[in-house]
Amino acid sequence: MRTAIFAGAASALALLTPAFSATTAAPTHYRAGALEVERLEGKGPPLIFIPGLASGSWTWKADAERLSKRHSVYLVTVPGFDGRKAEPGTTLESLQLDLGRLIEDQHLDRPVLIGHSMGGTLALAYATEHSDRIAGVVAVDGLPVFPGTEGMTGDRSPLAQNARAQIENQTPEQFAAYQQTYMKRVGAIDEAAASRIAEHSSRSDPKAVADFAAQLLLLDLRPKLPGIKVPVVEISPYYEADFAAMGVNEDGKTNYYRLLLGGVEKLDVMSVSPARHFAMFDQPEKFAATLDQALAKLYASQPVKAAK
Repeated sequence: MRTAIFAGAASALALLTPAFSATTAAPTHYRAGALEVERLEGKGPPLIFIPGLASGSWTWKADAERLSKRHSVYLVTVPGFDGRKAEPGTTLESLQLDLGRLIEDQHLDRPVLIGHSMGGTLALAYATEHSDRIAGVVAVDGLPVFPGTEGMTGDRSPLAQNARAQIENQTPEQFAAYQQTYMKRVGAIDEAAASRIAEHSSRSDPKAVADFAAQLLLLDLRPKLPGIKVPVVEISPYYEADFAAMGVNEDGKTNYYRLLLGGVEKLDVMSVSPARHFAMFDQPEKFAATLDQALAKLYASQPVKAAK
């Protein structure tokens, strides 16, 4: 098992690059509201890739490039993340409007939204209101409510403000150190891979990261989940060492995520292990196969039109 983990981590280091390979056409860049969009050359059912908190399109480059051979692929980056300047007034709600603008402006025929972490939560939020405009959602460790807070009642503001205060006034050096600590504990199994992920995520604006972290802690989409009328596949990373002390096995974590997503009519939860939050870097081959299976499930359940 350890050999497999380190092999996956080595592959992850090769994938953490800001550019596509020389054999891939250069992406087209434009804006959809506050979102920066990269479009890859490709034809077929459209996919929109959404990165998570403090992340950029680098999260998805390997899978986006691979899937562009049979899909139209769009990668988005949120203001304040991955070196982008923050834009005041950008919220999870406003980003839903921007996703709608991207779909409308590019005349996308029911794309699949593929989101990691905050990106998965954003995709779920969009689906609660606009299932008629998409074919489905694949969320990777992105949930309708922040894990561990699902039992909270009453005002969540103190929790959100606490998280904001921990991050927003950090210097770039402090933020970089914070990202290193976080990614080695939560982001990836291999320290070298985690360190490279942290280097990328530390390019983000601490104030923007703090603001979105607070928004995520305030959010609880569970009452709206019955409004999702398209299939949803949740990909759940699992690393036994992280859950042993809690007595939670792989099936237990999968069932926990299924519980948090209760109310989604067409739901499937798929596990990838051994992997932490950035499962696409810990287990690139296994993750790619799981993502392909997830897309196959979505299209089988609600087929999209073939490319003309």
